[in-house]
Amino acid sequence: MDTTPSDSTHLSWANVGLGFAFVVANAFLSTSLNLGVGGLLVTSALRCIVQLAIVGLLLQRVFETNNPWAVAGIACLLNLLGTVEAVANKSKKRFHNMFSSVLISMLGSTIPVSIIGARYAMAVDPFWKPEQYIPIVGMLCGNTISGVVVAVAYVLKEMCDNRDKVEMYLAFGASRFEACLPIAREALRLALTPTINQMSVIGIIAIPGMMTGAILGGSSVEQAAKLQMVIMFMISASTALAAIVTTVTTLAIVVDNEHRVRPDRVDVRDHTIWRARNWVFAKIVGAVKSVVAGCCCRRWKKGSSGTNGHRTGEALLG
Repeated sequence: MDTTPSDSTHLSWANVGLGFAFVVANAFLSTSLNLGVGGLLVTSALRCIVQLAIVGLLLQRVFETNNPWAVAGIACLLNLLGTVEAVANKSKKRFHNMFSSVLISMLGSTIPVSIIGARYAMAVDPFWKPEQYIPIVGMLCGNTISGVVVAVAYVLKEMCDNRDKVEMYLAFGASRFEACLPIAREALRLALTPTINQMSVIGIIAIPGMMTGAILGGSSVEQAAKLQMVIMFMISASTALAAIVTTVTTLAIVVDNEHRVRPDRVDVRDHTIWRARNWVFAKIVGAVKSVVAGCCCRRWKKGSSGTNGHRTGEALLG
C-alpha cells in the first residue's frame, strides 16, 4: 500500500465529537418517542469515551515496556473488570459466591484459549506480544461475559419461576443432575446462540471489527480474513467453556448436595456496590438538607427577632 496506516487512520477529538453526534441524535429520538433510554445512551457513550481514553493511555505504556508481566497484569485486570461488569451490572439475580465463580470461569477460559490460539493458531512468537495478545484477550472477555450472563440469568430465572418442576423431579427420585439437565441444556444453547449467529453471517452480511481494523492497519484482505476466522473460533471456544463452567456451578449452588432447591442462595436485590452507593448518596443528601434547613431556620429566627424588636420599639415610643 502507498498510504501508511498513520495517514489513513489519524483521528482527533473533533472526529470523536462528530461520532458522538449520532448518539445525541438517537437520544433525542428516544426522548421524543418516550422510549426511556435517551439518558442511558448518553451515559453509556460518555462512559465509553472515558474508558477507551484511559485504556489507550495505559496500553500505550504497556506496549512501550514490552514486559510479559505487564501483559499478564492487563489480562488479569480485563478479566477482573469483566467479572465486575457481569456480576454487578448485567445480572438481575445473583447466587452465593457468584463473583468468585464467574472470575474463575473467565480466567479458566480466556487465558488458556488466548495462549494456545496466539501461539499456535496465529503463530505469534512469543505469544505475549502486547500489541497482539492484549486485544485478543479483550475480545475474548467481551464475548465471554455475554455468554456467562445469559446462561446464569436463564438458570436463576428457571429455578425461581419453575421451581416446582425441579422439585417434582427430585421428589420422584431424580438426582440433581437429572433434574437440572434440561435447564442446563437450554441455558447453554441460549448462551452460544449469539456466537453461532455471528459466525453464520460473518463475511457475507457483516464485516467484523477485527478484520476491518487489520485492513485499515495495512494487512492484506486475505490475511485479515484468516485472522478473523481464528478469532471467531477462539471466541466460540472461550464462550462455550466459560458458560459450561458457570452453568454447572450455578446449578450446584442452587441445588445442594442433598438434592434440595435452595432459593435462599439466590439474591434478587441490587448488588452490594449499588446498595452502598445509594446509602452514601442518601447520607450526603440528608446532610445537605440538614445544613440547608439549619441555615434557613437561623435566618428566619433572625428576621423574626428583628421584626419583634422593631414593633416593641414602636410601642414604647407611642
